[in-house]
This record gives sequence, structure tokens and C-alpha cells, in this order.
Amino acid sequence: MWFISVFGAFEAGIIYALMALGVYLSFRILDFPDLTVDGSFVTGGAVAAISIVNGVPPVLATFYAFVAGFIAGSITGILNTKGKINPLLSGILMMIALYSINIRIMGKSNVALLNEPTIFKQIEGFWGSLGIDTVLNNMVSALGADNLPGTWSVVIIMIIITLVIKFLTDYFLKTEVGLALRATGDNEKMIRSFSANTDILTIIGLGISNALVALSGALIAQYGGFTDIGMGIGMIVIGLASVIIGEALFGTKTIARTTLAVIGGAIVYRIVLVLALKVDFLESSDTKLITAVIVIAALITPKIITARKESVRKKKKRAMLARGEGANNA
Repeated sequence: MWFISVFGAFEAGIIYALMALGVYLSFRILDFPDLTVDGSFVTGGAVAAISIVNGVPPVLATFYAFVAGFIAGSITGILNTKGKINPLLSGILMMIALYSINIRIMGKSNVALLNEPTIFKQIEGFWGSLGIDTVLNNMVSALGADNLPGTWSVVIIMIIITLVIKFLTDYFLKTEVGLALRATGDNEKMIRSFSANTDILTIIGLGISNALVALSGALIAQYGGFTDIGMGIGMIVIGLASVIIGEALFGTKTIARTTLAVIGGAIVYRIVLVLALKVDFLESSDTKLITAVIVIAALITPKIITARKESVRKKKKRAMLARGEGANNA
């Protein structure tokens, strides 16, 4: 049923929104094409999974994943700033290195968490003990969704976590360090002339960006019940798709609005992807193709609309000149 599909897409989208916020920080704020994302996403899942398997509490394991992502992003920043390596190449090198590091962390290509405690299982148990799940499921039964693909507890806690991180990101970008970070992305030479250490700012920015990506990876691993060495493939494209779609749909007038747009873009992307896969001739193996098409459409559509508006404006101007209105105004 469509409601179940959309609900599942929303549930996953709100988790991937954290990854999209990380991509936004590197791609938009720092103007840094960071391909580390494909590796750090898996790093987050690997660190969280192996920590949980070894008896670490899920919350602490998720924090370890966050720290691991920060370290990975910082190394990319060091390669770029101290090693003077091209930004794109720095990310590629770190992404390649993380592939082997992630296998080392997991000890194999995948780790199952189906029988292990996770953040979501603990939350589900808490909500279940209060009977809140039953109440919420009854509230949506009128929409024809008697059985949801997940529990409301996952959605509620992820909305809370994502909004908290969104507000913290908004606050950080308005602080002195955050403003310097934004200025570094806009005009590095200018901010350096004010004696700001752009190298440190870049390292910090990439560290925070990949920390959010790794956090998303850790939560996705716990949500899905496993982590896999290949689950990060194409994450940078998905993150960019979320950012571009969000900016196109919701606007970018302020930082607060933009971060909210990125979250909305991640959710819209997942919903569009799920609905596209409902088409008969498309299969699950077409996911990457659909993603590419969505990104292309998100990039081209605003330009087509702008071109159309400009064409209409020019036609109106020529019509006014033909009637002599332009000459009279002059």
C-alpha cells in the first residue's frame, strides 16, 4: 500500500538526512568536493556494529562511530591543507584507504546485528512498555495502514535527533568559528588576509562533515540490522541529490532554512526513489540509475525554468519596444 511505502521512505530519509547535512557542510559551506563520504559512511556503520557485537552499549558505540568519522574527515583535510593535495584527489585517496580500514575494523565484509541490542530496539522496548506504539498505530489505521513497516518510535526519535543536530549546526555556523568556516568556503584568500588559519578551519569543517556522515552510517546499520562494506557506494551522489533537491524545493535564504531544506530534500529523495521503484519495468538494481536521473532533473529543471522566465521577459520587452512604449519611457 502506498502509505506503507511512503512511511518506510520517510523513516529511512530522516536517518539519511544526517548524511545529507554532512555533505552540505563540505559541498556548500566549504566548497570542497569530498568523496571521503563513501568511505566514512561505512566506517560509521562498521565501528558501531563491531562495538555493539563486542558488548559496547549502543549509544556509546554510536558515539565511537561519530568520532571515527571526524578522524577520517580530518585526515582528508590534512592531506589537502598540509600535503597540498588536490581536494578531489584527497577525498578519493581517503575513500580508497577507508575501504581496507573498514574491512580491518569488521574483520569481514559484513557484520549482522539482528540478534544484538541497538538504539532502535531499546527505544522500541521503551515505547512498547508505555503502549504508545499501539496508540499511534490506531491513529493511522483510518488511512488504511493497519501494519506499518516500522515502529513510530524510530521515526519520533530520529526526528528529535535530526532536529537537534540541525539546530546545533545552525548555531555553530553563526558562531565566530562557523562564520570563519563559511568565509573560508566563499573566499579563502580574503579570510586568510584577516589572519584566520584556513587550514585548521578546513580540517575542522571536513571532520564535522564526515562525523555526521558516519553517525548516519551507524544509525542505518542499527536500523537495517547489519553493516556491509559496500553500503557506502554512491553515498556522495545521494547526499548531493538531497542537497540539490532540498535547495530547489525549499529555498536557501537563510542558513536555518537551508539546513531544513537539506533534511526535506533527503526525505523527498527517498520518497521519489521508492515511488519510482513501484513502476513495473523498474527493478531494485536500477536504484543507482534512478538516483542519477533524479540528480540530473534537479540540476537541469531550475535552469530550464530560469531560461523560460528570461525568454518570456525578453519577449515582453520586445513587444513593448515594438509598440513604442520603451521609447516613451525613455
